Amino acid sequence: MAIRIQMPLTREQARTLKAGDSCLISGVIYTARDAAHKRLCALAAEGKELPLPIENATIYYVGPTPAKPGDAIGSAGPTTSYRMDAYSPTLIALGETGMIGKGKRGPEVVDAMKEHGAVYFGAIGGCGALLSQCIKKAEVIAYEDLGAEAIRRLEVEDFPVVVIIDSQGNNLYETGRAAYLKSQA
Repeated sequence: MAIRIQMPLTREQARTLKAGDSCLISGVIYTARDAAHKRLCALAAEGKELPLPIENATIYYVGPTPAKPGDAIGSAGPTTSYRMDAYSPTLIALGETGMIGKGKRGPEVVDAMKEHGAVYFGAIGGCGALLSQCIKKAEVIAYEDLGAEAIRRLEVEDFPVVVIIDSQGNNLYETGRAAYLKSQA
């Protein structure tokens, strides 16, 4: 049974989620990839306001394709998350509580998640057209010059994800593999 999460995701809520939990996200999330993350961290280093409310925010690592007429967004599958690893600890410290992507995360990101109470969700790669059906509204709010990598505000409904790394540092990629290997012994 999936856990329904209404955004924004507070630190307290994030701490209740466990690696392996299937979740359905509804509400507002934001998009940003590495170029946007670099700009966000530069603003933070200068003490300037970010173009999105980072407190309790969840950022989806996606560069969607253009929307067809009548659609909110084009194909919107996750991108590889490690490209954001250099920037994620800063944003987590500023209040980000959720990240959505695919693939492994570095130890610095996991340490920041444990320290501040954040989670890393996995979305299924290769299913961008299906995932886009859960996105009801999309609008560029910053860095339009980045094209597909601009920061967008998304309104999602029952967006399917799995908790890959929880706020305790438990990692489904490790525990799932270990359980599989044990079952094969």
